[in-house]
Amino acid sequence: MAVHEDVKRESAPGAEDPLPATPEERTVSSPEEAQSSAPDALSAGAASPMQLGTRRFVYAAYFAGAIAIAFLGSKVFDFAWLKLQSYKPAVGEPRDEVVMPASALLGVGAALYYWNRTRARQLAEEVATEMSKVTWPTRTEVTNGTVVVIVTTIVSTVFFALMDKFWSFITNLVYGGT
Repeated sequence: MAVHEDVKRESAPGAEDPLPATPEERTVSSPEEAQSSAPDALSAGAASPMQLGTRRFVYAAYFAGAIAIAFLGSKVFDFAWLKLQSYKPAVGEPRDEVVMPASALLGVGAALYYWNRTRARQLAEEVATEMSKVTWPTRTEVTNGTVVVIVTTIVSTVFFALMDKFWSFITNLVYGGT
């Protein structure tokens, strides 16, 4: 089994290797280059969005799901509190300082529950991976498609309006309408 140092790097004759394999091979020719090659705070401590790949979409989906569940939970808790107030007036009006944390805990709990279920997380990651393979249309393609739809709609509207007028004229001639 070859170790990284044992493997010789192949390159085309006369071509320079843009990124040396080891730190010892890297040379800095100017202070600007040294500053740009220094690791910044983002790459040193946290993973950038591109390093996360499709997993960033899974995180975003779980976060959005937690917010949606918290929002719906707050509405359900408010409604339940109002119903409880109509039966027991001593309960009082719904209080946001109780409803909001309870619904936030509900949202976070649901997100963590489904995150810990391996199958649900695996399905979400598979969806994100498949969605990354989709070829999305460019702005020009979308604009051209929109223009085609609008022109087709206008032409078909005019055509059917003229056909309606023509057939109503024929029907009035045949049946003697006004």
